[in-house]
Amino acid sequence: MASTSSINDPARYKAFTAQTFTSDLLASVVVFLVALPLCMGIAIASGVDPAHGILTGIVGGIFVSAVSGSPLQVSGPAAGLAVVILELIKEHGIEKLGLIILLAGLIQVAAGLLKIATWFRAVPPAVINGMLSGIGILIFAAQFHVMVDDSPKGSGINNLLSIPAAVYKGLNWAGNAQADTNHHIAATIGVITIIILVLWQKLARGRMKILPGSLIAVAFATVFAYCCKLPVNYVHIPQNLFASVHLSHLTGPNLAITWEIVFDAMAIAFIAAAETLLTSTAIDKMHRGPRTNYDRELMAQGFGNAICGLIGALPMTGVMVRSGVNVNAGARSRASAMMHGIWILLFVVLLPHVLEFIPVSSLAALLVFTGYKMTNWRVFNEIRGYGRSEAAIYVATIILIVCVDLLTGVLAGVFFSICKLLYIFSHLEIRITENKDLHRIDISLRGAATFLSLPRLADAIESVGDETELHVHLESLDYIDHACLDMLMTWDKQHRAKGGTLVMDWGTLDTVFKERRGGNRDLQTREFRPVRNLENETTVESEVSDSTEAQSEK
Repeated sequence: MASTSSINDPARYKAFTAQTFTSDLLASVVVFLVALPLCMGIAIASGVDPAHGILTGIVGGIFVSAVSGSPLQVSGPAAGLAVVILELIKEHGIEKLGLIILLAGLIQVAAGLLKIATWFRAVPPAVINGMLSGIGILIFAAQFHVMVDDSPKGSGINNLLSIPAAVYKGLNWAGNAQADTNHHIAATIGVITIIILVLWQKLARGRMKILPGSLIAVAFATVFAYCCKLPVNYVHIPQNLFASVHLSHLTGPNLAITWEIVFDAMAIAFIAAAETLLTSTAIDKMHRGPRTNYDRELMAQGFGNAICGLIGALPMTGVMVRSGVNVNAGARSRASAMMHGIWILLFVVLLPHVLEFIPVSSLAALLVFTGYKMTNWRVFNEIRGYGRSEAAIYVATIILIVCVDLLTGVLAGVFFSICKLLYIFSHLEIRITENKDLHRIDISLRGAATFLSLPRLADAIESVGDETELHVHLESLDYIDHACLDMLMTWDKQHRAKGGTLVMDWGTLDTVFKERRGGNRDLQTREFRPVRNLENETTVESEVSDSTEAQSEK
């Protein structure tokens, strides 16, 4: 495995040359070993044959990596889209899935050409983390049933609520006449897979870390199942992989494009783009090589998804697990990701029957573990550090994804974030402190003073009696618009005419709203007086801009 110092050395990242070939070759083999079982597992989780996931891995490796904007990123079928594909197949049938994926790819290409890739990264972090956690829960709940050689129970909430029943089946060693007694055997294989995966990640040392835990776990489960002749479900691969490549799904009535089809394509394009670009950002933090060209990466992903739609494969994204392994294994150029696609192609063409020895429950166990890791409840504490509202958006996004669907949860999360933003920019906290002995009133403003909060601010100011010294504190004010500013200036003239005094640190406005003050002569000719800062008991120096008083001081 590459050392940290070599990973952070900018000189090691070059275009493909003879000098980089050895490093890229070794990294590509490691990525291939990680990608192959995941391609099959994600395909099974999506409700299609493993061949569809393998085709996506080949397209992502050979074609997308050649033109990608993130040279060290590895593309392939993503667990995050598995739940979406499963729902689309139920809704439209697998015949129209290719058309939806093709349109999603074209949408991504158009977005890249219009150079709006960075807008996909503008989704609030609470929503993104909520989306990933929600997807993790859905994958965990659905694949838990597959891990015991059972079928998912429909919606995400049904899968989640029926987990205890799946546990009972997995523990039903004795069996009964009314049930299939092989559930416990499949569950045993799944548990063994997860145990080996966890132990390998914790105990592997030195060069052994190069071997991926997922490969070791699946290989052990496969050998165990084969030697014991266990009666469980095994992976099915067609005699000819290319038999899965067909264009019949894009002919006749299947080519009919409706608004519903377009809407689903936009949903896949958005989710795939968000996951890809987030992965690109994360990969950029892992090395000091070339930075990601986000528009080019989005176009490359769209190109790949268009191909996948044409040949009937699954949609793709940039995948964090495979990309992270690629960087840590010492990849130095895009050749590593390209070669990993070649290895997948050669393996399934030359040794397709080897894959048929893999138990389905072992691949499902990998996804159960992946879903658990994606949930990542520790991120909740980080989000909560930015405020209770962010934590509420995170939780609401997860609940809606699990109970309704993925797109509803994401859109609702974005909507809640916009509502929070509007609240922040329209909320003004007004605190009034009165000292009757000194005939003094202090009004402290916090937040944003806009025309929306002007009535409340006007009521607070106008409640001040004549001949009263009013102190308005602006230190905690984030923003003030022209309406509130004009109201304060007008009231100041009226209050002074009645014998009162207004003391306000206009210099604070000069710091925060410099341009506004520079263009307003009324502010420049206002009499500025010292203001007592009650929070830190310091005196703010005032500015006297009245020419007569300035001359008299001289």
